[in-house]
Amino acid sequence: MKLRLLSTLLALCGLPLMAQAPASTPVATTHSSDIGFTYSLPSDWEVVDTRPKLPAVQQEVTKTATSEDEKKGIACAQVALTARHGNPASVVVVVALPFDCYGQTLTAKDLPEFASGASEGLRKSFTLADPLRGTYSLGAHSMWVERARGALNDHPDVTYTIETVCSVLKKGAVCWMAMARDDAALESLDHGAVSLDGDAPTALVPASAVLKKP
Repeated sequence: MKLRLLSTLLALCGLPLMAQAPASTPVATTHSSDIGFTYSLPSDWEVVDTRPKLPAVQQEVTKTATSEDEKKGIACAQVALTARHGNPASVVVVVALPFDCYGQTLTAKDLPEFASGASEGLRKSFTLADPLRGTYSLGAHSMWVERARGALNDHPDVTYTIETVCSVLKKGAVCWMAMARDDAALESLDHGAVSLDGDAPTALVPASAVLKKP
């Protein structure tokens, strides 16, 4: 399954939050997932419960699915975390795909294909420019990252840095996406402490990760 569908899901979950100011009292943004990861953002990020809206978003994304596998992947996808910061808001969304629901198990060698469609889905909402991509490792886990400048198709004067990070775990695949209004918001995604399959926590995107033009 191409990430095109998960990235569309990520964007559709995050876009409505961009126009909203965060609440005045943020809450802790540490999350644990049943598929085997934990992830933390700074405490001044506000967690937003998007679960009630997920069925409608999944229904919308399913309209562009081209196979039964894609439709099943959309139905199984879980929004593990949605958080926002600042005004206008930057947004981070984390989507997980449990293998026990999906009925297939991906491995590290499937990661490039799984992740290669990221830009396709995002182009439904953004005009992207200057993309950079990279791969790196966190412990035994392969990681894939893409970063680009993005302007909203409906409001080209509103620009973000769009970054998507994906990995494959023992029980599922997971992708993080930031729609960052400034460098500080992007750093929050990159520096967020992540633990994968019980490994010691580390920065999601370490400073040693090298991103190049695809």
